[in-house]
Amino acid sequence: MTIRDLLAADRPTLSYELFPPRSAAAQDALPATMAMLARTHPDFMSITYGASGSTRGTSRDVVQRLAEAHSVPPLAHLTCVDQSRAELTAVIETYLAEGVRDFLALRGDPPQGQADWRPHPDGLLYASQLVELLREVAAAHGADISVGVTAFPAQHAIERWRQQGLDVLKAKQDAGADFAITQVFYEVPQFSALVADASAQGIGLPIVPEVMPLVSARRATRAAELTGVDTPSELVAALETAADDSAALAAGVAHAARLSTDLLDAGAPGIHIITFNRHDAALALVNALGLRGA
Repeated sequence: MTIRDLLAADRPTLSYELFPPRSAAAQDALPATMAMLARTHPDFMSITYGASGSTRGTSRDVVQRLAEAHSVPPLAHLTCVDQSRAELTAVIETYLAEGVRDFLALRGDPPQGQADWRPHPDGLLYASQLVELLREVAAAHGADISVGVTAFPAQHAIERWRQQGLDVLKAKQDAGADFAITQVFYEVPQFSALVADASAQGIGLPIVPEVMPLVSARRATRAAELTGVDTPSELVAALETAADDSAALAAGVAHAARLSTDLLDAGAPGIHIITFNRHDAALALVNALGLRGA
């Protein structure tokens, strides 16, 4: 069963985002985190490519580990960054041979030290082209896959970017995308507006909101720097005034739980939780929501 099939079921999905470990200590800790998250029976876990596609090798290792050690379907990220069409085809074929059937197709950010986006000379320019390539390679191997893409509620709220973002999302759908996962945002009306405007333009992809439980002021600041989306001032204040780490975790989880509940009430097809490769806040959020996967 693919993620496309899971999203067609009449219940909200639960999923997590992991990133490839960047140190030996993080690598040693990851199996325990994956095991704790797996106990909630998530519908899938996504594994990022890291900044600018820089961790594609270790990303594949995490995908393999997840597929081998747990029954949780991995959602493998792919980007167009610094890879030729032939190289991307080889990566896709390897994943298919290993039984991976769910992919998230991203254009990706420019490599470190490169100010603007430039494709590989023999590569792809748009995420929609990566969706097309995934479909072509899967068809050649007789594989039934599902393909996800990204959507941007916070950017959609900015009028000058709105139509461009919808056009890009429509192109991804037309190329063969099955669903979308949002980037970080904190306001439910932004999500509802994106879904409504997309539907009005013939975009019927299920759009799964990404939720980030922030449990320290430092992490909140860093998240804003990385995503370009301001952390709500009331959350920052609660984290800054928390008496200790436990109080900060409680404040961050409570904020994420309110956001998640409101999103589900607004019709979101599931919740995708950023874990920072830690299970404490993610599990606390799942418990607060009473949410479990398949």
